[in-house]
Amino acid sequence: MIQLVIGTNRPDSNSGKVAAHLQEMYTARGAEVGVLDLADLPPEIFSPSSYAEKPASFAPFAEAIVHATGIHWVTPEYNGGMPGVAKYFIDMLTFPESLVGVPATFTGVAAGMWGALRPIEQLEAVFQYRSSLIYPGRVHLMPIGDLMGEDGRLADEKSLERMEKQVSGFLEFVSKVKG
Repeated sequence: MIQLVIGTNRPDSNSGKVAAHLQEMYTARGAEVGVLDLADLPPEIFSPSSYAEKPASFAPFAEAIVHATGIHWVTPEYNGGMPGVAKYFIDMLTFPESLVGVPATFTGVAAGMWGALRPIEQLEAVFQYRSSLIYPGRVHLMPIGDLMGEDGRLADEKSLERMEKQVSGFLEFVSKVKG
């Protein structure tokens, strides 16, 4: 299963809107896809005691990552980096088995002109440290406000084409790696 991760806990985020498009693209190709929205993380996960003992309510999130055949992470850029909740989520995953050997790809969403370049680089560094297999076909969407239609959906054809290419390439990459 491809696990889409909405890498922010901001309600009604543009990352979530982009992830909805990606989910449709994976489904259209017959791929099984799940969505983890960091906005749905249980509040007790943020207790300092959760480092020593993970709350039971976090188990579905952790299991979704452990059982993923591939991870497609959609991240916004906040203050030149990935959202703190994204790093915290990764820190809460079991080490090392959660990400070892798991293919991963990244889509960046940003209001500025760099399209979440820095947060994708930061995520890739963390995923590489955790021994994930990075698919190089990143997509950067910027400025996201100009790419969205009045209905709140991505309307830019070139961006949608790049995402389609990313999804197809990532599925092929996962197939080759996971055989």
